[in-house]
Amino acid sequence: MNKTVRVALVALLCVGAAACSKKAEVKPQQPVDNNQVATSQPQTSGKYTPEDLDRDACLRQRVVYFDFDKDEIKPEFQQIMACHAKYLQDRPTAQIRLEGNTDERGTREYNLGLGERRGNAVSGALTAAGGSASQLNVISYGKEKPVCREHNEDCWGKNRRVEIVYTAK
Repeated sequence: MNKTVRVALVALLCVGAAACSKKAEVKPQQPVDNNQVATSQPQTSGKYTPEDLDRDACLRQRVVYFDFDKDEIKPEFQQIMACHAKYLQDRPTAQIRLEGNTDERGTREYNLGLGERRGNAVSGALTAAGGSASQLNVISYGKEKPVCREHNEDCWGKNRRVEIVYTAK
């Protein structure tokens, strides 16, 4: 078992290191306007700035979707978790509200609990990737804030989500 834990930790560290290094490779260079004075940190610093929340493709992705009746994060959202965790590391004053949502099926109480479990899953992924738990606040809206009101699987899939909302950048 001890060997399994070590292998899992090494794999997690490799994924985290790869995610952080990809950020530096993928980030496009901004054109320099000689008429403006640069007010943000230089691109070579490797640290996120508040402006990156709108510029960086990974940070602009602020919704994590879930399968029906599940609270596990899908593998395709791990890169997003790594980007937001790095932002939290780079910006210690940043604060995030994780808004858990469900589709319309199920009771109000069940859906509030499921929304909270989904928010906690995202919170756990962010802290595992290096974010600080003190920067995160989880809230569940259950089925109260749908983005789609049709009664079909496609629509329900859009409502099973956690939204990442920056309350302080």
